[in-house]
Amino acid sequence: MAEIRLRHLAHSYSRQPASAADYALHELEHVWEQGGAYALLGPSGCGKSTLLNIISGLLSPSQGEVLFDGKPVNELSPQQRNIAQVFQFPVVYDTMSVFDNLAFPLRNQGLDEGRVRQRVAEIAEVLDLAGVLKKKARNLSADEKQKVSMGRGLVREDVSAILFDEPLTVIDPHLKWKLRRKLKQIHEQFNITMIYVTHDQLEASTFADKIAVMHGGRIVQFGTPRELFERPRHTFVGYFIGSPGMNLMEVQVQGDGVAFGEVQLALPQALREQLAAQPGGRLQVGIRPEFVQVWEHPLDGAFEARVVDVEDLGTYRIVSLALGGTTLKARLPEDRPVPLERAWVSLPSQWLMLYVDDLLLEAGP
Repeated sequence: MAEIRLRHLAHSYSRQPASAADYALHELEHVWEQGGAYALLGPSGCGKSTLLNIISGLLSPSQGEVLFDGKPVNELSPQQRNIAQVFQFPVVYDTMSVFDNLAFPLRNQGLDEGRVRQRVAEIAEVLDLAGVLKKKARNLSADEKQKVSMGRGLVREDVSAILFDEPLTVIDPHLKWKLRRKLKQIHEQFNITMIYVTHDQLEASTFADKIAVMHGGRIVQFGTPRELFERPRHTFVGYFIGSPGMNLMEVQVQGDGVAFGEVQLALPQALREQLAAQPGGRLQVGIRPEFVQVWEHPLDGAFEARVVDVEDLGTYRIVSLALGGTTLKARLPEDRPVPLERAWVSLPSQWLMLYVDDLLLEAGP
């Protein structure tokens, strides 16, 4: 296992990049600690796979360094880095048995056959492949092939890290949950540094202890699933994490706080001082649908709103409300009554986030 450090790393697919728009990865500094389970989360085209391929050595960065345990590895091949990588589509030798597929990396290392058999049996047991070891790989289902592909990375005991590039893409939805749990169990059992690339927030949250959210070639936030949900430091994180994503309203400074339409929101003194020190920029207030409180009757401090739409999703409902010239979404549990036409809305101050040019503004310590 290894600590993986990225230092002043950036990449452009253009030979002579002329502007920031030419970069797939903008300059970043980041550390993946030894033995951690991490996810790289973001939409298509944000730079996830580019970053993963730079770590593995399949791609050379335009600038900066990749360090394993403090040692630069830019000039080392993937094999020399001892990296195992699992791709979207299973990479297996169809004419070989499952046993021989799993044994292949160990035999390449020159391990004695007794140790090969012992190690293959251990990994096959972990991945529920013990019953198909004699089968030819071409006769396996898609999920079994992907487990074999994962097993070829796990079977080696000398790997610095295992990198997963959207490995569950071809897996049936009802099997994805089982494989995600299996990966989590494997990490806990073997304590291997794992980095998992995905565009699916559920996959990321289920697998990873910490998630790096990528947007436009940058890591815009790195934190636990709870931190990303409760305190998104960038509007994109608020939008991308959650179902539905965070409500974001453009606001203007007014009185002791900010306002959108006829809705005025007070800000604490410390935050007002921070806002006054800003040179300007686009102001937005964000709040998660889960934290919007909806009432059937008038209440002190609540704002009157019009019910626009109700989506019944079984265990909860998404209520769309017209308020202050914008549409606000609230997520209500199934046992909560839904107002028919009018509702009163409370926006608890502890869950309100203020953003300046997409970045969270926080009061000083």
